[in-house]
Amino acid sequence: MKKIYSWLIMALLICTFSITAFAAGDSPRVVDDADLLSSSEEKELTEKLDKISEKHQVDVVVVTVDDIGSSSVRDYADDYYDYNGYGYGSEYDGVLLLINMSGRDWYISTCGYGIKAFTDYGIDYIGNQITPELGDGKYAKAFDEFADLADTFIQSAKDGKPIRSKKDLPKGPFPWLKAICGSLLLALLIAIIRILCLFGELKSVRKQERADYYTKEGSMHVTDRREFFLYRKVDRTKKPESSGSGSSTHVSSSGRTHGGGGGKF
Repeated sequence: MKKIYSWLIMALLICTFSITAFAAGDSPRVVDDADLLSSSEEKELTEKLDKISEKHQVDVVVVTVDDIGSSSVRDYADDYYDYNGYGYGSEYDGVLLLINMSGRDWYISTCGYGIKAFTDYGIDYIGNQITPELGDGKYAKAFDEFADLADTFIQSAKDGKPIRSKKDLPKGPFPWLKAICGSLLLALLIAIIRILCLFGELKSVRKQERADYYTKEGSMHVTDRREFFLYRKVDRTKKPESSGSGSSTHVSSSGRTHGGGGGKF
């Protein structure tokens, strides 16, 4: 009898694990209903988003649609996220990029930890980075860049440095060699121009034996001498840098709190 109970408990655990695993991976992280990607591009993007999502335990999703009907782009993005089972943990941590082709809209919806990682400034910054590619029809490149930025933004927030302003953006390696070469070439060009100008000015100049050649006799008369002390007092106060406004939030139709923002392309 004990053996039967053991088998039943094991079977129940297996079923529970299977259901949980299925539910966690049921919704694909790339939904290309607008057919903007080739099969290979969609596969590569899915693999990349899966890897980023699992690494951070924050869902990163891309959805494209032809039309959103009468819904606003914000409500559509929020509802798509909520009603398709996205989000890790009890706070449904994640971020979703929606592309609406009929209105040429892009919108980023955030939830849970995604609200902390993707601030209002961060969302605007990402939008500015991907809009040129979206406008040119380079959708695979735009989505790939979104994935990379999402990875960077989430990691930055986990490091305790959420990106709230320009000064928070990660600094790339400075191209020292390129900068030095460019500076040397610029200096050389300026020197050549300056030398040519000097040569041009000296064409009419001839060597003189006496210094009085350069003065006109009787041309200088000092009639009065005065000393003046001139000064100016200037108080300068450094303008404080804005630390950003964090993330503004709203409540979706499901009752969850979301952040987000978007624009046109």
